[in-house]
Amino acid sequence: MRVAKKITISSDERKTLGKWARGRSTPARLILRAKIVLAAADGKLNQHIAAELGTGMKTVCLWRNRFAKSGLAGIEVDAPRGGRPSKSAETAAEIVRVTTTEKPRAATHWSTRTLAKHLKVSRSMVHRTWQANRLQPHRIKTFKVSNDPNFAEKVVDIVGLYLNPPEHALVLCVDEKSQIQALDRTQRGLPIYPGRLGTMTHDYKRHGTTTLFAALIVSDGLVIEACMKRHRHQEWIKFLEKIDASTDPQLDLHLVADNYATHKHPKVQRWLAKHPRFHMHFTPTSSSWLNLVERWFREITQKRLRRGTFRSVRELIEAIVEYVEAHNEQAQGMLWKALPDEILAKVRRARAILNKTPTA
Repeated sequence: MRVAKKITISSDERKTLGKWARGRSTPARLILRAKIVLAAADGKLNQHIAAELGTGMKTVCLWRNRFAKSGLAGIEVDAPRGGRPSKSAETAAEIVRVTTTEKPRAATHWSTRTLAKHLKVSRSMVHRTWQANRLQPHRIKTFKVSNDPNFAEKVVDIVGLYLNPPEHALVLCVDEKSQIQALDRTQRGLPIYPGRLGTMTHDYKRHGTTTLFAALIVSDGLVIEACMKRHRHQEWIKFLEKIDASTDPQLDLHLVADNYATHKHPKVQRWLAKHPRFHMHFTPTSSSWLNLVERWFREITQKRLRRGTFRSVRELIEAIVEYVEAHNEQAQGMLWKALPDEILAKVRRARAILNKTPTA
């Protein structure tokens, strides 16, 4: 009578097999093989393993023997099969080539259906190839390479402020988030509970807008805010006055701002001339990512504004002020890591690629 080979596994092998057996993204065939080996290691008979896992005796014997011979590698990868060589590699290469170099007629990108029909292959083959090569034709990222002639000088100036701030001075990132709408949903949403997302209606009622002026102090992460109806140079000067009143008068203030015309208005220039402790540093065009307050604007949008319900501008402003107060209670300094040389090198590579790539 034939006796099944005894399976002995180490603690590391048991850990790996357990991970495979429980993995949500692990292929089903590998989950089954891992469970077979674990059951065999626990001393179970082949017929009991087959009955427990709902598979055949031949399958249990195959993977038990394969593990006994080759260990984890024996069950992780299928053994090469006989017969004619598969053309799947050639087909996959053609799928990648067409996806990355061609476009369908009267469309901007391929779908699994249109490419499968074009190449006369199955949709599942297209899907597997895209997944293996991390191709996602349905998605696209936006970008903008700055054309500012003084890009390098401005990057060195601003990143230098972040990495090596002047003594007896504060570095503040300032900007305004305009036209924040006080939106009230037309119907009450349903709450989240296990198995279902929270809901909110797609339509809304508008109750007016406000503009949020914010100054982020880089060293400690505190935010100075002000909400105003408009964002003209008059409101900008009022916000500068608030910054002046909210900071230590003995410290110089280095403000990082974008190139919005309001920030450079003649009346603003005259106000700055009368307040010599203010020093303006303007980001390059199309480079809002250099201004750290933009990250904070993203956070308040995601965490407080986008899903909020506001029946008036007053409610909206109260929500903003409440968020700022909560933020300041646990604020931490902002840490900039990218060096100017790294940023400039990346931009040079992007420009080189753009100059070589033909216009679509």
